[in-house]
Amino acid sequence: MSGALSNRFQGGKAFGLLKARQERRLAEINREFLCDQKYSDEENLPEKLTAFKEKYMEFDLNNEGEIDLMSLKRMMEKLGVPKTHLEMKKMISEVTGGVSDTISYRDFVNMMLGKRSAVLKLVMMFEGKANESSPKPVGPPPERDIASLP
Repeated sequence: MSGALSNRFQGGKAFGLLKARQERRLAEINREFLCDQKYSDEENLPEKLTAFKEKYMEFDLNNEGEIDLMSLKRMMEKLGVPKTHLEMKKMISEVTGGVSDTISYRDFVNMMLGKRSAVLKLVMMFEGKANESSPKPVGPPPERDIASLP
């Protein structure tokens, strides 16, 4: 197995070290945003950056510091909004300005804090609002009879 592939499937201690290194890298980027005058009037910036970091780490499946097409696909499916291959390529292009096939953490934060409404940003914001609203029912749906149908 090549080095890149073996990293992807490591568990235990190696995986923990990889996650810790990634967390430090993202925290460093967050500090850059906190010191950036451009975002000085952004309210709740530290809380937002912490939430962005957690969400990004959840979907950076290979811990490489980038969200690739497959990670984005899993992310959209998990959020309940599956997209076609072409739609996801457009989403990545929208976030990166067309210069990359992967979404870096900087691109992700710029998108979430930016004024433009990228599709991915709308999905992420929708997911946040959906989680805050009423909890989804669990278990089997209630039984219905023919009289209750529309």
